[in-house]
Amino acid sequence: MASNTPALVLGSASPRRAELLAQLGLSFTVVGADIDETPQPGEAPRDYVLRMAQEKADALAEPASVLLLTADTTVVLDDVSLGKPRDSADARYMLQALSNRCHEVYTAICLRQDSRSETALVRTVVEFTTLPPALIDAYLSTDEPWDKAGAYAIQGLAGSFVRGINGSVSNVIGLPLVETRELLAHFGIQAGLGGAAA
Repeated sequence: MASNTPALVLGSASPRRAELLAQLGLSFTVVGADIDETPQPGEAPRDYVLRMAQEKADALAEPASVLLLTADTTVVLDDVSLGKPRDSADARYMLQALSNRCHEVYTAICLRQDSRSETALVRTVVEFTTLPPALIDAYLSTDEPWDKAGAYAIQGLAGSFVRGINGSVSNVIGLPLVETRELLAHFGIQAGLGGAAA
């Protein structure tokens, strides 16, 4: 790797984000960010994910030689964020609410190196088919709903819940690849080249 190329760090414990970032052919290390993810009163979902991505970067102060990538994703129904389910009842409530409805998924990305920071916000609209109670019960018996915004993983069984999608599928999984690749290029890192400088 060229000496003037920043080391890339993914500030996320999400294995989905690591898998997506790896699709860009980049070398990176992973560190998790432990922050309070409670929404502020009256905070709009898009503002919430932007704040979370930036606060994760704040919590992971890295040396100037490091390019830090953080992100946050939320599922939004009727302008209300559906975070990660607290328990089985909460997950059931979310899936029942999403059944036969369109919802939005927002992901905010933050790239930071030293004092320079850039962000992107991506929105995808997802339409679910009707989810019968027996299907919801079967889904809740799997490992998929847990630790996922909106209590579902589109890359798994819940992909069969999706009637239509308008926008980035990778955004719904947790890291919109087009926007991530473009932001990385702003910092001199080109996808598919192992993180080589532009």
